[in-house]
Amino acid sequence: MADISETKQSLLTELQARVEDKILEPSNAALLSKLITKAESDDEALAIAALGTTYKRTGFHFDKRMEEPRMSDTIKYFKKNEALSFGEAKEGGPIHKLIIGENYDALQNLLIQYRRKVDVIYIDPPYAKDNMGNFAETSYKNSISRDNLLSMLYFRLQLAKQLLSDDGIIFCSIDDKNHAYVKCLFDDVFGEASFVSSLTIESSVIAGPRRVPAMQGSIVKTAEYCLVYSRNGNNKVMKKLKYDYIEGFDTHYSNWLDEVNGCIISFNDFMNSNLTIKTLFESYNLEVSIQNLYKLISLNQTAKEWLYSEEIASKLYRLSGEEEIENAHEFPLYKMFKINNKWYIRTENEVLNVFRYIDRIGPCDDYFNRYGERAVRGNLWKGFSSDGGNLDKEGFVSYKGGKKPLRLIKQLVDSVCQSEDSIILDFFAGSGTTGHAVLELNKADGGRRSFILCQNNDPTETAPNGIAYDVTSKRLKRIMTGKCYDGSRNFRGANGFTPYGGKLDVYEIAEVSNASATSGLTPFDVIDETLYGQEKFKTAREKIEWVCSNFSQTQMTVNNED
Repeated sequence: MADISETKQSLLTELQARVEDKILEPSNAALLSKLITKAESDDEALAIAALGTTYKRTGFHFDKRMEEPRMSDTIKYFKKNEALSFGEAKEGGPIHKLIIGENYDALQNLLIQYRRKVDVIYIDPPYAKDNMGNFAETSYKNSISRDNLLSMLYFRLQLAKQLLSDDGIIFCSIDDKNHAYVKCLFDDVFGEASFVSSLTIESSVIAGPRRVPAMQGSIVKTAEYCLVYSRNGNNKVMKKLKYDYIEGFDTHYSNWLDEVNGCIISFNDFMNSNLTIKTLFESYNLEVSIQNLYKLISLNQTAKEWLYSEEIASKLYRLSGEEEIENAHEFPLYKMFKINNKWYIRTENEVLNVFRYIDRIGPCDDYFNRYGERAVRGNLWKGFSSDGGNLDKEGFVSYKGGKKPLRLIKQLVDSVCQSEDSIILDFFAGSGTTGHAVLELNKADGGRRSFILCQNNDPTETAPNGIAYDVTSKRLKRIMTGKCYDGSRNFRGANGFTPYGGKLDVYEIAEVSNASATSGLTPFDVIDETLYGQEKFKTAREKIEWVCSNFSQTQMTVNNED
């Protein structure tokens, strides 16, 4: 096969997978493969591959909207913005990046350095306007429609997939009106086998103004969704479990192991025999019982500390059942022992499989970071409505309707990151919450995670100089250095805040004609290889070969002389 880019090869592989899944007819795939192979650029190859994107079996179909034509003689490349870049990286520390410009161009450029190296991608695409997305205002000349949202996402997801590492994870926040359509698109790009979950995020509660329509019979929206896909199809993605707080006391934990006297008694009897806890019950006029235990620990901190102590919680248990254990006689009577992550107690007559209360309690990942009874979180992520009142304050910048809770992004990233050196990408960065979350995680555990944020600079009423200039970069500057670009510290919340520190490199998407021959202005002059993780090339030949092989729009002839 003729020289073919990795992007084209990836698209050809996906077409074959669609044939095997009986989504695409072999004859159609053969034609598309031929066209992709002969495509003059990766852009063109992506557009051709999109023609094979349908889910006719499930009724999913959208009219593809191609990107605005890009001049064939123009190369898009990274140019460092020295005025917005700041900071120093500690030895071995991360260098974070903010890329200002169209995220399609940013993703193409990122592939040069980060292909299959990004560990986590989080995106919150622009679906808010009319619940269909406002991308049409900037890159499409037709009316806003769901087709625009899906088309815009399709091309970017294809590039994002190539950036993900083999065990990488991608999250996508989406609302209920677009959830089904966007999930089908993700199924098409990543494959249904790569679907991990659709998280339901509690984003608000019915109170205040929301109560009126609810009382009138409307089903008021209190949740959004977050799609989760893995690059390799592995659905065991939770590397760090998250726990939800459980109110009350689970009365199933009603047995107490008395290792000293070699017996099992009811927890009620044990509490009645314990003068300290019995006195605490009586001080609140409560009968000593496990039914009243929650009332007591909610009223008295000493009682809570007693219950949660290792001495008590490790011997309080609920019965799971009897079990046959090989060589059970080798284990001591009335002592807890563990086999294959299960706990047991041997009595004179049987071996009991038990659940210890100490394994039910611990720190929780709720808004208040409480300690107590907890349950491993599933696909329902509750309690993020509590963060709503602080959203406008987070990051010391205002971005109405465009922020996701910092705690949410922090927990999403933290739950799936396997390495403290992970690379996290957000190519719809908005105010920069994902970057803020990465800095918080590094501060908490001393990690070296790095973030890459991509944000266009479209102006708005509240950001006349553009979102990236007036919101994203300002947020990062304030939280990382504790001051504004002008050196002032008079932003709300600055007092008492300890900045995170670190280094931020800010790039902008620049362009150059591939036919430019003016000295100092050719692609080989203006493209800086060090912005792509390369050492400075020693010869002109090396630089020319690198540019020609990595920037698909380059059409210049390579000079055989250095």
